[in-house]
Amino acid sequence: MGAKQNFINGEWLNGQGVTVDINPSDISDVVGEYTQADKAQTEMAIAAAKAALPSWSMTTPQQRADALEMIGVELLARKDEIGRLLSREEGKPLANGIAETMRAAQIFKFFAQEALRIEGTALASVRTGVDVTITREPVGVVGLIAPWNFPIAIPAWKIAPALAYGNCVVFKPADLVPATAWALAEIISRAGLPKGVFNLVMGRGSVVGQTMLDSRDVNAISFTGSVETGAKVAMACAARGAKFQLEMGGKNPLVVMDDANLDAAVAGAVDGAFFQTGQRCTASSRLIVHAKVHDAFVEKTISAMKALKVDHALKDGTQMGPVVDDGQLAQDEKFIAIARSEGGEVAWGGERLNRDTKGHFISPALIVGTTNDMRINREEVFGPVASVIKVSTYDEALAVANDTAFGLSSGIYTGSLKFAADFRRKSQAGMVMVNLPTAGVDYHVPFGGRKGSSMGAREQGRYAAEFYTAVKTAYQFAG
Repeated sequence: MGAKQNFINGEWLNGQGVTVDINPSDISDVVGEYTQADKAQTEMAIAAAKAALPSWSMTTPQQRADALEMIGVELLARKDEIGRLLSREEGKPLANGIAETMRAAQIFKFFAQEALRIEGTALASVRTGVDVTITREPVGVVGLIAPWNFPIAIPAWKIAPALAYGNCVVFKPADLVPATAWALAEIISRAGLPKGVFNLVMGRGSVVGQTMLDSRDVNAISFTGSVETGAKVAMACAARGAKFQLEMGGKNPLVVMDDANLDAAVAGAVDGAFFQTGQRCTASSRLIVHAKVHDAFVEKTISAMKALKVDHALKDGTQMGPVVDDGQLAQDEKFIAIARSEGGEVAWGGERLNRDTKGHFISPALIVGTTNDMRINREEVFGPVASVIKVSTYDEALAVANDTAFGLSSGIYTGSLKFAADFRRKSQAGMVMVNLPTAGVDYHVPFGGRKGSSMGAREQGRYAAEFYTAVKTAYQFAG
């Protein structure tokens, strides 16, 4: 069979190159081959979306709701199959792949109902005989650029609201995970959407993504990825007046106070820092621990890390799979070496592992003796690497937690209602967790951060309307 194709204007089309999708748990396993779009094909997709917009934007909410519900129902029915495909190509354990597919289904089903709840407001004018209405309309053609670490959930929380609010979509998945994106697109292609409403263009960000950024026919861009690329997206969109939404990096703090339930804190730290191989923008990468419990926390955490089963993503009992590719593995090792050179000590882990299959396996790493000014605590690693910072007081812990260029997620383990309430109020993060891991959020509430982590409107939940719609204020003389 040939390479899986792009979906443009209701048709499956070959591109100009091929991406070979490799299983990071077993690099001898080719998941599949996927065609790449060039500039001309990307422009074709944008043109198709633009042509479909006038009709689609005027469809009834019920038409949009029915299509989204159909997508959600099929995803749920095929959660085991698609979850397995996801885990095979991205490397997260099978249970996580299935759970992520279920989450994507829930997102589509949620926005199916949101399509029926698009609200407006009627106000009395300050002028006699004038009526005022405020309504929301589609923003237009939206370009959606997704990352590799959540190959179906993040595309879902971009595509579903875009369609629910009457926009047309040009979707570019990450190069490392085309299989899951293609499977989702294939389901969407059969949901009864008119031609051009949804388009899949797989390919290089430097080609497909850049064409989307440069096109004046793309009215908005939603991007999740690196800080560096996010800055380029913001500049390109600002230059031509397009709307943009950015979700980027994190260097998330988890504070452990001396009054915390230590076993719960260790479990939360291990979950947040190392599950899904630490490849989450909400991962607990800075563990800020009170001096009174520091040594016990480190000892218990190492014990829990040693017990983690690191292996092939599809093996029964695997708790941590491989990192996504050799480049990410090299980056993890680079940051561990940098931490050592700056005076940090690798208390455990950080070594390449051999398994029955050749893959990108590394043991989770815990680095102690660090200070918040070290690079390991300033830059995002995006792997199973966590550092420990010792503090003496709650005020010091809060100050260290907030001393970062990022502000996505933060957390605290404490038995004190006073500390919990104060941290929730003063933490400079978009999402705050109390006695919970920093990673793990619901699909029906807003997701996003502050400072260098996010820019633009929030994703998910009812707040998604802020990005995917434009507000119109209309006056009418009624006297």
